[in-house]
Amino acid sequence: MKNLAKIISLMAAVTLMAITKANAQVNVSVGIEAGIAPPVLPVYAQPACPVDGYIWQPGYWAWDPDEGDYYWVPGVWVAPPSFGVYWTPSYWGFDGGVYVFHAGYWGPEVGFYGGINYGYGYYGRGFCGGGWSGNHFRYNTAVWHVNRTVIHNTYIDRTVVRRNTIVNNHVAYNGGHGGVMARPTPAQRIAMNQRHIPATSAQRDHQLAAVKDRSQFAKVNHGRPGLTSMRRVDPQQFRQRANTAANRTSTSSHAGRMQSNVRQQSRTVHNNAARQIEARHSQQQYQAQHNQQRVQQQHYQAQRYQQRAQQQRYQAQRYQQPRMQQRPQQQRDLRVQRMETPQRMQQPRMQPQRMQPQHMQPQRAPQPQRERHR
Repeated sequence: MKNLAKIISLMAAVTLMAITKANAQVNVSVGIEAGIAPPVLPVYAQPACPVDGYIWQPGYWAWDPDEGDYYWVPGVWVAPPSFGVYWTPSYWGFDGGVYVFHAGYWGPEVGFYGGINYGYGYYGRGFCGGGWSGNHFRYNTAVWHVNRTVIHNTYIDRTVVRRNTIVNNHVAYNGGHGGVMARPTPAQRIAMNQRHIPATSAQRDHQLAAVKDRSQFAKVNHGRPGLTSMRRVDPQQFRQRANTAANRTSTSSHAGRMQSNVRQQSRTVHNNAARQIEARHSQQQYQAQHNQQRVQQQHYQAQRYQQRAQQQRYQAQRYQQPRMQQRPQQQRDLRVQRMETPQRMQQPRMQPQRMQPQHMQPQRAPQPQRERHR
């Protein structure tokens, strides 16, 4: 029984490992998450294929968690890891409130890449840049630009472009607000469950070289990277660009300092002139206010004088009015007095009667009354 239990547990472990490995193959594309949407895809020209058998890897936006920003990985011609495999481009998909990066992979069929129209054979549905014929790759020159002096396995088919194109205005992500609303077809689901080969070392070096170039970041180039495509993987080209940018930065810094000094001097002159103008304006404004105050004060004094004159006239009227009313009566009384004066003068003067004081008069004794007898 113990041996049987061990055998069962061992089989379960092997089954679990197999399921985990299968899931890992299916979900190998799930990668980094970002909280903001990637910028739109830039428009660029495809360089000619340099080597027979190379396949075009479209450019894409990658995320650097340290910088917290997107950087552009230029499109490039790359060598496949083996014959008969195709490259499925990476894409961003909105899921659970974040943008999830699905890394590209090699496989016998081109799988689902979010319906993103990368152009140059990857127009949103499948792939139309060419196909394998044995150990040789045949290039569709209606889609890809090749050097015909080096590459002779070519053909032209423009109908596949119309059938596989999804118009999305260069949107670089699937789902979410404003994203491409595309879902994998049954054939693409089958391709997603097939055996996948991750990106080659050359492709990884290409991405690492891109992240070291500061000019490739969206916050520096504002969605318009300077290096959008390359003929082949060449990390040295990124380093040369970085050195050129550093030299340009040092030169521009010196020129910037000179311009800064000139701007500082001009700013000083401008500030001095502005101060003088402001002082003159302040003085004029103060003088205008002072004159206005004087005018107001004079107007106030004139009003006071006018009020005082009105008050004096009012008092004079009040004083003169009773006198004017009394004057006719006084004149009448005066005329009456003048008329009565001659009459008084004509009348004889009456002698004043002298009155003797009572104590000087003799007092008579009261006489007794006599009775009358009948």
